[in-house]
Amino acid sequence: MFPTRTDVLIAGAGPVGLATAAHLRGQGYSVTVVDQQAEGVNTSRAAVVHPRTMEALDEIGVTGRLSALSLHSHGFTIRDRDRVLVPLRFDGVPSRYRNLFMVPQSDTERVLLERLLELGGTVLRPHTVTGMVQDGTGVTVTVDDRHHIRARYLVGADGMHSTVRELAGIGFGEDHGGETFTLADVRATGVLPADEVVLFFSTGGMVVSAPLPDGTFRIVAEVADPPEEPDAAYIQDLLDRRGPAGGVRVEEVVWGSRFRVHHRIADRFRAGRVLLAGDAAHVHSPAGGQGMNLGLRDAIALGTALGAVLGGAPEDRLDRYAATQRPLARTVVRFARVLTTLATAGPRVRPLRNALLRLLAQLPAFRNRLAKRLAGLSDR
Repeated sequence: MFPTRTDVLIAGAGPVGLATAAHLRGQGYSVTVVDQQAEGVNTSRAAVVHPRTMEALDEIGVTGRLSALSLHSHGFTIRDRDRVLVPLRFDGVPSRYRNLFMVPQSDTERVLLERLLELGGTVLRPHTVTGMVQDGTGVTVTVDDRHHIRARYLVGADGMHSTVRELAGIGFGEDHGGETFTLADVRATGVLPADEVVLFFSTGGMVVSAPLPDGTFRIVAEVADPPEEPDAAYIQDLLDRRGPAGGVRVEEVVWGSRFRVHHRIADRFRAGRVLLAGDAAHVHSPAGGQGMNLGLRDAIALGTALGAVLGGAPEDRLDRYAATQRPLARTVVRFARVLTTLATAGPRVRPLRNALLRLLAQLPAFRNRLAKRLAGLSDR
């Protein structure tokens, strides 16, 4: 049965929507979550949770579970094939969480859903928001062209192609992306580090290797025309040309995909009683693993602001959410764009890039600043 009233209706049951819902349920508010997919993701997609994100998720009581499911990585290294350019460590960052938490998105979503259910929340699937009319006291949302739900606020956490954003008349800015990437989780033997993330530069382009808890490796590479489902031979060729010269043998592709990079930010994160979070508000390159992390921090910030307003605080708390998170998104998009540009630099620029990075890496201040940026702690 569809509810006819709710404090907050959330479109999208990915990590951002689930975290927002759990935060609001934990404060005692009624929340309805709808998602157009019949079930949650069963692939890894995003594969890292940052220290700052774990701090935020403390608010909803899931960090212990996520930590237990994660591979704890203390390092991130930028290399030119086997040559180390920038070695980074996270055990000195200003946080009680001093490593990267390598965990598949499917596990992150499962933990967030379990927490929401424990708090008495539910997710209605598969259902799509098809209409919305807002006034001074709430929003009347149409679902599947036939159900009508009255909510005090509507949250769009429904991804890059957000229906909520479009219904609210919020623009999505100019798209500065265009690069295409291949992505695969592989079983491999050889010299890929099993305890740190590595960004490999080479004359042929970039490739990222990230260890996962089940012993597989997440491989991400920028390529001109990637296959829809890369096989072992395709990933093997990429690693042979771009990865460590010491040799890697790809034994199996557990899961693979391709995607095109977009760099876009919503013109605003609030339109009256409609608010945006996650990919509905900002999308960018996967460089640095910032996407889901920023979205989860959106979720906790928005849940805090909405909880305060629902409890009687002035509505300008929602304006502060929008005014704070949008500049953070701009900063992350710029950072991801810089990393992507550096990683995909052409052969003529490569020697200068490498020399500059090796020089900067000798400076502790540079290494500390970059580690904080990658950990989501750059504003400290």
